[in-house]
Amino acid sequence: MAAKTVITTLLFAASALAAEPELSPVAKIFDTQLNSVEREVVSLAEAMPAAQFSFAPKQGEFATVRTFAQQVTHIASVNYEVAAAVLGEPNPVDMGANENGSADLKSKEEIVAYLKKSFAYTHRAMRMLTRENLMAQVHSAFGKNMVPRLSMATVPQWHSFDHYGQMAVYARMCGIVPPASRPRN
Repeated sequence: MAAKTVITTLLFAASALAAEPELSPVAKIFDTQLNSVEREVVSLAEAMPAAQFSFAPKQGEFATVRTFAQQVTHIASVNYEVAAAVLGEPNPVDMGANENGSADLKSKEEIVAYLKKSFAYTHRAMRMLTRENLMAQVHSAFGKNMVPRLSMATVPQWHSFDHYGQMAVYARMCGIVPPASRPRN
């Protein structure tokens, strides 16, 4: 009986692998880069204590900067916005004020879940890229003009790391060393 279960499990796993489409070389590059961004941004969001999600330096020139939570939700919201442009779909989420996501996102758990879902949606967009469709014109996520799909596909990488840098500074100001900066064993 146990052997039959193992064989059934192996057959199921093999059929699932066979059903997964092969990614184009372009899709593999963009998806791999997105994996790197996702790993660093999500691990930092998870490392920041819930009590510090409302932290932002507020002295002098920093009086109006986003909080740590708003940095996270902003990354996620822009991920959704540009992935929708790449896919040629309507944005599936409420962008909220200043592209910070829905005001309903309150707890660390809700915010981190929103971030993770944004990366899953963005992976879908990166995985559809091919050499043939990179230069196809799509509606820009930032205005009404048409732009090459490639210009939208690069945004999640550079934009996320721009805000990751700010998040890393906030975390360090709160005594948290970003996971990507911790010594590896």
